[in-house]
Amino acid sequence: MKDIYQVIDTVRISEKATLLQELNNEYVFKVDRNANKLEIKRAIEQLFGKKVETVRTMNCSGKKKRERRADAGRTAHWKKAIVRLKDGETLDLV
Repeated sequence: MKDIYQVIDTVRISEKATLLQELNNEYVFKVDRNANKLEIKRAIEQLFGKKVETVRTMNCSGKKKRERRADAGRTAHWKKAIVRLKDGETLDLV
């Protein structure tokens, strides 16, 4: 198993993430691309001391840059995790 500090990269704060937080008690994290749901759940529970109900993950592909030129590049691919906490649990992220 990986170290918990290698699994969780950053918290993603956006309009959609804030809406998920308010309506469903879900939080969005950028995680290591090789981390699985069990490692993400364990890392959140140990880092924040909260109980996790479910974890959903998705692989996000990097965006193309300079598409119309011959030296086209791409930003890095990354993985997103949407974590739902049990009822009564909250995270203070700000």
